[in-house]
This record gives sequence, C-alpha cells and structure tokens, in this order.
Amino acid sequence: MADETTGTAVLPTSSRAPREDRAGRAGPAWRSRRYRWDLRLSPYAFVAPFFLFFAAFGLFPLLYTGWAALHQVELTDPDAMRWVGLRNFSRLLDDTFFWNALRNTVTIGLLSTVPQLAVALGLAHLLNYRLRGSTFFKVAVLTPYATSVAAATLVFVLLFGRDHGMVNWALDLAGFGPVDWQNGTFASQLAVSTIVIWRWTGYNALIYLAAMQAVPGELYESAALDGASRWQQFFHVTVPCLRPTILFTCVVSTIGATQLFGEPLLFNGGAGATGGSDHQFQTLGLYLYEQGWVNLHLGRASAIAWTMFLILLLVAGVARLLRGRGER
Repeated sequence: MADETTGTAVLPTSSRAPREDRAGRAGPAWRSRRYRWDLRLSPYAFVAPFFLFFAAFGLFPLLYTGWAALHQVELTDPDAMRWVGLRNFSRLLDDTFFWNALRNTVTIGLLSTVPQLAVALGLAHLLNYRLRGSTFFKVAVLTPYATSVAAATLVFVLLFGRDHGMVNWALDLAGFGPVDWQNGTFASQLAVSTIVIWRWTGYNALIYLAAMQAVPGELYESAALDGASRWQQFFHVTVPCLRPTILFTCVVSTIGATQLFGEPLLFNGGAGATGGSDHQFQTLGLYLYEQGWVNLHLGRASAIAWTMFLILLLVAGVARLLRGRGER
C-alpha cells in the first residue's frame, strides 16, 4: 500500500502493531519466568552433587550391606546369594572371636578416649591464654592429625620394639624390665591406644579451643571479682560451658574407636588381620576385614558391619539423652 502524499510504501497498522506487542510482551515475560525458575531450582542444583554422591557411595552401600547380611554369600561369587535371614547375626552371638573383638574395641576405646580428651582439654586451656607464638603451637598440635596412619604406626612400632625400642630403653633406665608390647594383651592394647592418643589429641584440643573462645568474658570477670583462681574459673566456668562440646568429642571419639582399623592392622604386620598371635588387640574393624577379605565370607562381614552401625546408633541415642537431660 502506498502513501498518496509521499508515494512511499506503508505497512498496514493492523498488521504491524500486534507483532510488536507480542514481541514486547514476550521478552519481559520470558525473562521473568526464567528468573523465577532460577530462584526456585538453583538451590536444588547446587546441593544435587552432594546427594548424588551420598546416594552412590553412602546410601547404596549401606542398603546393599544390609541386604547381603541376610544372605550367605562369598566374595569369590557375590552374585550367588542364598537367603538365610538373621542367621549371620545369630552366629555372632555364639562367636567367641566377635566378643573378643568387641571387648578389645571397648578397652582400646577407653584407654585412648579418656586420656586423649583430658590432655586435649588441658592443651586448649593453655592455648586459650595469650602466648607468644600461639599460632605456631596451634599448628604444632594439629601436625599429628595430618600425619598418615601408616607412617605414624610404623614409627610407634619402632618405639615399642621389644629388644631395641626406645620405650623399653627408658623403662630399663627407670629400673623396670622390658615389656613385650606386641604379644602382651594389655601392653599391646595400651600401645595401640597411644598411637590414637598421639594422632587425635591436637584435633580435639583445637575444637575445645574454639569452644573456649566463645565463652563470654563477663563470666570470667565475675568469677575473678568473687576471688576465684584460674583453676577455679576453669572447673566452674569453662568446663560447664563446654559440656555440649565435650559430649560431641566423646561421641566422635567413640565412633572412631569403634571403626579403629589402620593402627592395629599395622602395629603387628606379621599377624595381619588377626590382631596379634592370640587376637589380643583385634578390633571390630579388623574382625570385619578378616571375615570379609581373608575368609571371604561377605554375608558374615556385612552382619558385623551392621552390628557396628547399630552400636553407633545406640551410642548416639545415649548421647542425645544425656544432652537433653543436661539442658533441663
């Protein structure tokens, strides 16, 4: 269509306006919709990798282990599974080696957890005061935690050697006879516990230090005005404020003691997964490894793993109950 005055071609208004309106409305509407989708779906996209990895490497192995615990299955042929119900669990009740491993786990756990947390609390109390080079000491106490289990255990094997170990040399200077640290029952458990104490004391000390720095300074000032000494402030102000943290470290240390594996395995390399010639320091982790990867009884090893899981759930339940009573 041509304009009569100018002679130029002009598009009809009726055919041009709707197209511009649709384009004008579609752009902002699409951007607004995409923005709402981004706000709604982006958080799920950010956390999706964690849940995918947890499902693949956490949830699926847990469920498959529970399923295998109800079957008789050998590691040499994991597809040949025969249903036995709770037989693998009932056999543990009559297994003397299982009870021996459980007893050793509890003993090593007590020997390592109690001194470890006590020393960590003392170190944190010292680091809480203004010391010269406090950053250096904080890094120093964390160094054993960064050391590999294999390296630390092999060094302690040399220290606890029967004939040429430095520990027996020091005992000989003090007038005591040599101790067979690898073959004695209590001696071997004490030696393994020493490795755990050395590796984890600094880690727990820094946790306590962070909790101490969160204690209000007004409490210490009030205690000082009342004439309380530093030790009295520590026992009557610091320790009560650290009860949740102490309970947390007790639970975490108990979980670590239940899963103890590397230290007893490498402490007597010749014994392998047996934990000594008489199973004197075989833990539940070693017993699980022996049943599953030495004796190839995958179903029985799965039952041991689920028993350990139930023990940890029981410990967590007791800790939650104690925490609930402490908050009342």
